[in-house]
Amino acid sequence: MSHRSLLLALISLIFADAATAQTPQQQSQPDWPCQQVRVPELAVASVWTGPPLDDATKHWRDDPTIADLVSRLSQRRTPMDDAERLVAQFAKSAGDKRKERLTALFAGVYERMNDERRDVVNGLDRFGRRLKGMAEKAREETQTLRDLQDQKPPDAEAVRKASEALQWRLRLFEEQRRMVGYVCESPALIEQRFGALARAIQQAME
Repeated sequence: MSHRSLLLALISLIFADAATAQTPQQQSQPDWPCQQVRVPELAVASVWTGPPLDDATKHWRDDPTIADLVSRLSQRRTPMDDAERLVAQFAKSAGDKRKERLTALFAGVYERMNDERRDVVNGLDRFGRRLKGMAEKAREETQTLRDLQDQKPPDAEAVRKASEALQWRLRLFEEQRRMVGYVCESPALIEQRFGALARAIQQAME
């Protein structure tokens, strides 16, 4: 197989894989690059069976202790074992206001992690748009290379430069595409941590 044929086969494989991998949900949201369903908001009702959050959502920032603990619990660099210990210590110090203060703590954790997840999802949309732009640029450069190769006689230097540019473009595109699986795990990791924190806070109420 010629160098040209190998190159065009690679292009076709990359673009065919990208197209066939799309789910119906992705087709309705074409910038979304992940196989996972696009869910920008955390589903609080699925993990929280405690008191209503309305008042707590409005006032949790007013308590510096709660605000500081929300920040520490929400950060993924805080191991879950440490997070659970911090929740237990906070519950013990809350006295007869334990349920009220734990509810405020959960409201803060939910708001902080929901904002983080929304930012991550929006970032993935931007990543998807960038991949689409790179794919379109590669298509344009593919056509440019074809046109140069079809000239009679072909300009060998122009063909070489166009081929090298396209190979570079494809390598860059493939490197970015390989990142998709990793970056698409981020929303799920946030959701998993949020669920674990919700369980820890509710257990501390008992």
